[in-house]
Amino acid sequence: MADRPWLMRTYAGHSSAAASNALYRKNLAKGQTGLSVAFDLPTQTGYDPDHVLARGEVGRVGVPVSHLGDMRTLFEGIPLERTNTSMTINATAMWLLAMYQVVAEEQGADIAKLTGTTQNDIIKEYLSRGTHVFPPGPSIRLTTDMIAYTVANIPKWNPINICSYHLQEAGATPVQELAYAMCTAIAVLDAVRDSGQVKPEQMGEVVARISFFVNAGVRFVEEMCKLRAFAQLWDKVTLERYGVQDPRQRRFRYGVQVNSLGLTEAQPENNVQRIVLEMLAVTLSKDARARAVQLPAWNEALGLPRPWDQQWSLRIQQVLAFESDLLEYEDLFTGSVVVEAKVRELVEGAEAEIAKVQEMGGAIPAVESGYLKSALVASHAERRARIESGEDKVVGVNCFETTEPSPLTADLDTAIMQVDPAAEEAVRTAFAQWVASRDRQAVADALSELKRQAATDANLMPATLACVRAGVTTGEWAQALRDVFGEYRAPTGVSSAPVTGPVAQADDELAAVRERVAATAADLGVGRLRILVGKPGLDGHSNGAEQIAVRARDAGFEVVYQGIRLTPEQITAAAVAEDVHVVGLSILSGAHAELVPDVLARLRRAGMEDVPVVVGGIIPAADEQSLLAQGVAAVFTPKDFGITAIIGRIVEEIRTAHGLAPHKEVTLA
Repeated sequence: MADRPWLMRTYAGHSSAAASNALYRKNLAKGQTGLSVAFDLPTQTGYDPDHVLARGEVGRVGVPVSHLGDMRTLFEGIPLERTNTSMTINATAMWLLAMYQVVAEEQGADIAKLTGTTQNDIIKEYLSRGTHVFPPGPSIRLTTDMIAYTVANIPKWNPINICSYHLQEAGATPVQELAYAMCTAIAVLDAVRDSGQVKPEQMGEVVARISFFVNAGVRFVEEMCKLRAFAQLWDKVTLERYGVQDPRQRRFRYGVQVNSLGLTEAQPENNVQRIVLEMLAVTLSKDARARAVQLPAWNEALGLPRPWDQQWSLRIQQVLAFESDLLEYEDLFTGSVVVEAKVRELVEGAEAEIAKVQEMGGAIPAVESGYLKSALVASHAERRARIESGEDKVVGVNCFETTEPSPLTADLDTAIMQVDPAAEEAVRTAFAQWVASRDRQAVADALSELKRQAATDANLMPATLACVRAGVTTGEWAQALRDVFGEYRAPTGVSSAPVTGPVAQADDELAAVRERVAATAADLGVGRLRILVGKPGLDGHSNGAEQIAVRARDAGFEVVYQGIRLTPEQITAAAVAEDVHVVGLSILSGAHAELVPDVLARLRRAGMEDVPVVVGGIIPAADEQSLLAQGVAAVFTPKDFGITAIIGRIVEEIRTAHGLAPHKEVTLA
């Protein structure tokens, strides 16, 4: 008898709760068997849509959910008691789960029957995605409170999804992905055990509800072995460290989104076969098969996928599950000498790195010291250098670049989905109406009680539920906790990352750029050229910005990089204070059309007309032309994979801005 297929999901949400609800209902009608909710950046980072940092970000990379009314609309007509819902939410996970519970109760659901997952892995946010809000200690406290609450009240819910997916996107090797995910799990489980909220005999129930969310890259044999290594490590840690005797509770349970980092803007049709290979890594091996799979769309390196693109990704899963014979067999790799040797190598490497982190005091001290972040930045720099040198082949990017015109991208304006700019204003208008309609005293009382409880060691889930029912907004809930816990700016990892490794071709190119940097500094009569790398808005995907900062440093620039989540005003003030020669802006969220012109205008008002502004990110061709017309000196997108060449181009833009003759012709790889 064939096994049941895994849960099939599509990571989705955009514009508004109503628009996302319509998309979810369509996807379920097409055979999707679970929901995976993408929230916009204001929701993820605890801001309301009218906050200054939310400008240009509302509804861009997910759905805005600012209050209970939005959550009701998001799941209208979708019976939550019979729906398995994954919510990619971390810093504000408690808030979103509380709203989900209240909506389920309003539908008449038994909350004890709710199934799904809140990602709720804050440690990886300090290292990769950047949607953290509070310092590590209070953040782990929120996670601990949620786990204790769900074990007692929503026993089928996965309150945390240890997420190694973004670690790989931030540069993690398979060994680092294994090790840092396990260190995160240890930090969380230790906190739950030590909190006193869960009885020692209940630790098995806690472990049984811990799930993982992993990445699967295109090296699918190694990735499949990584998942088998994950299963071995998890079984060992939960048995030896926490004494969980029931093997069913120790089972490694994971969902997967296959690798988006490896998707290319060049020849994007190649992304389809990359996605298929990556899916095989997490489905071929029965003993390490994913419980839920969501696939990216072929055009995610170009912009926001359309419903048709998401349907294509769903159909890829369905063909494998229902047309092939994969689910009819036992594990295909049991007894394989090759697989067993690779798994053993990964386990041994991961255990050594886990021991190193534990010697530092665990994952939290390793975050606070900057060790984990600098290790990931260094690994990512090494990977980029291998691609630039051609050591790592990427078809259509650094080899086999000759191509026929693609009908898929013949009209780039229609090859991706465009979010209506008017949608943000509509969300703000509806938000103002919600705020005006509330009982102000009830809101004030609920927030006051939340802050009072936060100053104690009480579980914060009941006070959060009271805030939901009173009509409190996402930003108000988060601000109340900010007032008690404070905010946190994570280490960037840039200053401690090692200089680019000795890859011959990249080294020669870098030496040439160093000469141009030094010559330009001499021509301008300054000691060193200074570059400000800025991330305006709420986009926390800092991998690209960090790699630019590291390579600029290696090329001889003095780098000013203050991390993520800055307003255009703050970026301009830093550019003026540091007297920089160029400003580089990185935006992957789609907010470039609003935020970049704001920075340009502020620099001009500050008298810095001779400071060129360059921009990098997921920027459609039409937007690129618009930015150039408004005064941006250069726009870099994923097709520009040569970072050293980008730095060389930036040097030439500085020379042009100061009326200096070009040092030499520069072209991007």
